[in-house]
Amino acid sequence: MLYLSRKMYFSAAHYYRVDEWSEKENQRLFGPCSNPHGHGHDYILEVMVKGKLNNDSGIVVNITDIDKVVKSFVQKELDGKFLNKEIHYFETHMPTTENIISYIWNSLDGKIDNCQIHKIRLRENDFLYAEKEESTLVRLTRKYHFCTAHRLHSDQLSNEENREIFGKCNNLYGHGHNYYLEVTVSGKPDPITGMVSNLADIDQIVEQEIMKKFDHKNLNLDTEEFKELNPTSENMTIVIWNLLSPKLRNLFKIGLFETEKNYFEYYGPEME
Repeated sequence: MLYLSRKMYFSAAHYYRVDEWSEKENQRLFGPCSNPHGHGHDYILEVMVKGKLNNDSGIVVNITDIDKVVKSFVQKELDGKFLNKEIHYFETHMPTTENIISYIWNSLDGKIDNCQIHKIRLRENDFLYAEKEESTLVRLTRKYHFCTAHRLHSDQLSNEENREIFGKCNNLYGHGHNYYLEVTVSGKPDPITGMVSNLADIDQIVEQEIMKKFDHKNLNLDTEEFKELNPTSENMTIVIWNLLSPKLRNLFKIGLFETEKNYFEYYGPEME
């Protein structure tokens, strides 16, 4: 089986409101997104299909065939639209990123000849995106940034072994990175709010459990978690999972960018 991804762009407006709720309750749950006049995003849509190689043509499916289905749907149904007011589906479903991606999946599934949709990713902005595969579950990823110093050094190794393994990262005085943390939760969108998890709750938990502990800190010297644990990015992903999972019951994955070239993922102990 081969996989092919196609990226497209569209702009749309929307708002999050439950008419039966008070203004205070809408503000509490949805914040500025509850503004009834709406707000908008430049979305990035990635559609990945899967199929078998055609030995004669050397391709799975012609890109133009994907465009005929996906691009025409996006241009007709989503691009330049006010979702709540112009798309019938969103008259009864909150146009959250989770519900939009479900709507796109259901609209496109089975419509592209000679292949199947494998995965859809929808980016609302640089710090928020949703993903959906064949399951009824939707994954939502929130991205955060923090700055941290550390020294890679293991007390289980000799000084010579530490220098050999970690090189300049074993510098006695440490070094630092701009880390980007991705926190992914998974679940079925709530039938009323359209959310897998409330972003405000995720933000608050990450702020309390991660940012306050690690941002602008020296991991080796300023944190309890790494006083006796080598602060490699591998260990960091596990520590972050252990800090967040008790409070985010639907936590699916931790992703950590140490640099633009170094990325690490952890799916919890059940996946080991």
